Amino acid sequence: MARILAVDDSPSIRALVSNALGSDGHGVVQACDGAEAISLAATQAFDLVITDFNMPNMNGLEFIKRYREQQKFTPVLVLTTEVNPTLRSSAKAAGATGWLVKPFQADALRTLVKSLLA
Repeated sequence: MARILAVDDSPSIRALVSNALGSDGHGVVQACDGAEAISLAATQAFDLVITDFNMPNMNGLEFIKRYREQQKFTPVLVLTTEVNPTLRSSAKAAGATGWLVKPFQADALRTLVKSLLA
């Protein structure tokens, strides 16, 4: 199955993502912010990245921009409380390939992940 990087400053969201996708057989690596995620991505390959938008140290938008310098084609799903269409457009322009608003159902996450990995 896929190797997924879950980036969120909330331990409970990281655990929810890990449990939902781990039960489908995916391997999930966790990072607490964009800076940690960039470090992990420099040494490991991922099939999908799921990132929050609002995080300390390096926010999701900056993370996506920096990640795209390393990995051009890996899908990036933004998992956020943000509903602002301008922010969504900024994320898409930076290289995000999907957007899911919190709170979310685990089944909705699984379905979107399956679609992004297809």
